[in-house]
Amino acid sequence: MKRILTIVFAAVFAFALAGCASSGSSGSSGSASASSSGSAGSQAASASQVTVAIPVTSEPEAGFDPFFTWGCGEHVHEPLIQSTLIKTNKNLEFENDLATSYEVSADGLTWTFKIRGDVKFTDGQPLTAKDVAFTINGIKASEGSECDLSFVDEAVATDDTTVQIKLNKPFNALLYQLANIGIVPEHAHGADYGTNPIGSGRYKLEQWDRGQQAILVANPDYYGEAPKIDRVVVLFMEEDAALAAAAAGQVDVAWTSATLAGSVPSGYDLLSCKSVDSRGISLPVDQPGGKKSDGESEYALGNAVTSDLAVRQAINYGIDRDQLVKNVMNGHGTVAYSVGDGMPWASDDMKVATDVEAAKKYMTDGGWELGSDGVFAKGGQRASFELYYPSSDSVRQAIAEEFKNQMAAIGIEVKPVGSTWTPDGLYAHQFSDPIVWGWGSNAPIEIYNIYYSTGNSNAANYNNATTDAHIEAALAASTVEQSYDLWKQAYWDGSQGPAPQGSAAWVWLANVDHLYFVKDGVTVADQKPHPHGHGWSILNNVDEWSVK
Repeated sequence: MKRILTIVFAAVFAFALAGCASSGSSGSSGSASASSSGSAGSQAASASQVTVAIPVTSEPEAGFDPFFTWGCGEHVHEPLIQSTLIKTNKNLEFENDLATSYEVSADGLTWTFKIRGDVKFTDGQPLTAKDVAFTINGIKASEGSECDLSFVDEAVATDDTTVQIKLNKPFNALLYQLANIGIVPEHAHGADYGTNPIGSGRYKLEQWDRGQQAILVANPDYYGEAPKIDRVVVLFMEEDAALAAAAAGQVDVAWTSATLAGSVPSGYDLLSCKSVDSRGISLPVDQPGGKKSDGESEYALGNAVTSDLAVRQAINYGIDRDQLVKNVMNGHGTVAYSVGDGMPWASDDMKVATDVEAAKKYMTDGGWELGSDGVFAKGGQRASFELYYPSSDSVRQAIAEEFKNQMAAIGIEVKPVGSTWTPDGLYAHQFSDPIVWGWGSNAPIEIYNIYYSTGNSNAANYNNATTDAHIEAALAASTVEQSYDLWKQAYWDGSQGPAPQGSAAWVWLANVDHLYFVKDGVTVADQKPHPHGHGWSILNNVDEWSVK
């Protein structure tokens, strides 16, 4: 069956159309200077340049190489420097980029893409189907890649404009992956590619000062519409430094979070972009004593408290998400009941109204007795556990504290612990202790990652054969549209699933708005809902911005 890639894959989402909202409130902040080196970061904006401050965690450690984390991985975004086979617009519709059409075999295992024949890399060499195959195979083979292509057997170029991607199981979510995989040149990809990338995208890398800034310039040979912004200076900054740079007028756009959103510098507006960047807490379902590998190391598995279903269900019913959004995010967020709320694959069965009395009843029905200290206990085990969060994230720290306070009201003691994303830090606790996580993308693949028994983000170690079967059926559906109801059944099929009334393997709390200070005169183009990762997503369509 042949498919032209300009077809709509989903209904237009109301919050996608709303995109971002701008607030004109102003505030004050102490004076400071930007931390960028050289003159690039401090130049005033012109009709062809913008300077944007994003988090230091957004800097690609291995450089601008799709074989590692650039564009595809935990923080998905458009790779800018490289072209992709397909792309999505602000309404989350698939559109052509390099591809002109595709067809899928009846068994769903062979995807054949026709690509443009007029595209050149920035070194003047033509981009062919061989480069597409080289990229897909290279990402699959790369140990440093965060892009999961384990469902791909191989990619083969059958001629200069035709590539076949052969799968080992039906996986229609491939389309979402391809929208973020930048195509690299086989003839010019090597160990130093990340620092000297050659691509065919809208921009070229002009300069990268590691730890400080990256400068992109428009690609004069780009085959599409020429970018309106010729030069993009990207500064990697901590939140307080980004605020100081904005207060000094040294950046056009600066990222911020709910904790500093009230300090809008003079001459700037606050831009609020809706997201599917979900904050949730994993609730390990196993009794302690086992081990689990994350693919690199083996860690302790299981938790004496959250392994009890009554506790997990009490947590899901006892949390007041609206109050959390109000107290922690100052309203700069929306309540979340799952990963991907608002998307066509989201399930209403994940929604649960706050009911403190019901939460307490889950505990008592589960054999827990309320102690004189206000904490439930059962068989000598107090309903008390540590909750880990990344200490560098002020919002997640505030979430942990708010969660602690709310859980105390239902007789569960929570002890927040800040740590770092290191093998002996947060990762050492990922299968044994609740953690405040951030997940979310504009694709149902997150359901697979988090709830499939062998999913690469299954921190709760949820393992259910029926849920696996629903997920496999969703991935095997003939079209992505036909998969939506199957994804919903993976959450809850009327009798089982990870939903709150079922196994309650996670408690989802909120989607954070992605916030930015935007200088007067700078117009940021309409945004599609941002995925997890407060950084490069704002720049997905920087070529469409304008500056007065």
